[in-house]
Amino acid sequence: MQYRVTSTKDLDILLYHFDNYPLITQKWADYQLFKKAVNIFKNKQHLTGEGLKQIINTRASMNLGITKQLANTFTEITPVPRPMVFDTGVQDHN
Repeated sequence: MQYRVTSTKDLDILLYHFDNYPLITQKWADYQLFKKAVNIFKNKQHLTGEGLKQIINTRASMNLGITKQLANTFTEITPVPRPMVFDTGVQDHN
């Protein structure tokens, strides 16, 4: 199945789903970071230099990190701490 996000309303549906039906393994940690970036966007903080930097730092901690192009454009990237995922299925909600 595919779900295409085309609006912030669609993001709300996606967040609601994964908050109620949590992912397991490292996907959960990636989702927590994604949700953090979405909240920065929804609060319009991405329109400031600091907010954009927060999103890029968050992206650097997700999945495979950032692209070479982003790394070349934003040279002072500091990945944020990645949420811990435990084998028991219980996540650290920091």
